[in-house]
Amino acid sequence: MIPTSSVEALLARAESLLARLESVLPHPPAAPDWAASPAFRYRRRGNAGVLEPVRHVATIRLADLKEIDGQKERLVRNTEQFVAGRGANNVLLTGARGTGKSSLIKSCLNEYAPRGLRLIEVDKADLVDLPDIVDLVADRPERFVVFCDDLSFDEGEPGYKALKSMLDGSVAQTADNVLIYATSNRRHLLPEYMCENLSYTHTDDGEVHPGEVVEEKISLSERFGLWISFYPFSQGEYLAIVAQWLRAFGVGEDAIAAARQESLVWALERGSRSGRVAQQFARDYAGRLADV
Repeated sequence: MIPTSSVEALLARAESLLARLESVLPHPPAAPDWAASPAFRYRRRGNAGVLEPVRHVATIRLADLKEIDGQKERLVRNTEQFVAGRGANNVLLTGARGTGKSSLIKSCLNEYAPRGLRLIEVDKADLVDLPDIVDLVADRPERFVVFCDDLSFDEGEPGYKALKSMLDGSVAQTADNVLIYATSNRRHLLPEYMCENLSYTHTDDGEVHPGEVVEEKISLSERFGLWISFYPFSQGEYLAIVAQWLRAFGVGEDAIAAARQESLVWALERGSRSGRVAQQFARDYAGRLADV
């Protein structure tokens, strides 16, 4: 018969071993305080995922965004349908940098947060945890947009397959209160190389078919039900955005008119007439006026 003291010592060692194992095994994310914010960031903390409330959410509104009315209308319509519990699509916003892709998503959050819309920002390195995030919110009454900003992948990254499966390829159905909104400068989210053009095949009647490499690269972006494209701004559009930002910073109309040439020089020096450059100029210009 084994002595009681030996059994107790063995159990204590087993419990200690289990505790050490639990500390290194991955854990699903714990539920946050859902009332703390309409927006959350998903972060890895050791071996556990954490949803952290965003304490200071960007205050940009739909009315603040100029010269992207067509893109705005399409995303607002999709988000309205989603919040109302009707059919809606995952969305990929692609195109020129600094043209308002991320700002449009943030402004939709501010518009629809009073009606239950919530946003969870997930970095591409953490997309492998998407199934756990979806399981966590599946039974919540709110509607969740998983936001992946500036998304692009290199060959073989694990987040690529996780996102592809979550969009339209898993045996499990995605919760109907979750959509994915992603922004990217790349239309197909993966780098494209000249040599891949050699994989295209031509039929006798002149049709062109992409090869397997190209098909694989476009298969992820095709899983987004809605594509919204953004384009570089013309000079007139850029000046309109500059004026809008200057008004937002409290600059008067006379000063806005006087800033026209300087804003063009600013854009020329930056090599871009994007909305981001317009905002940066307006912030600098308004700050200098405040010192006068």
